[in-house]
Amino acid sequence: NLTIYFIRPKTALKIILVIGLAGLTFSGYLSYWELFRGTCQNSLISCGAGAAPVTTYLKYPACVYGFFIYLLVTLIAILGLARKEKPQV
Repeated sequence: NLTIYFIRPKTALKIILVIGLAGLTFSGYLSYWELFRGTCQNSLISCGAGAAPVTTYLKYPACVYGFFIYLLVTLIAILGLARKEKPQV
């Protein structure tokens, strides 16, 4: 017997919001160290793998792009949770 469990949309949005906030915090932390401190070598978490250079795209570290993607995910989840549901007929 195969049972499929469905998550309600509001519950899914809450889970996405938590993941978005966690990613926003993590990538924001790395972005801060990389942009304003110049390196992540002395931070809690290292940006690169050992002595390898940090991955960049258009002169910005990848963590900066991650920050904006997680910001977008977080905002979409907040907007989805704030939206009022229409009563079903």
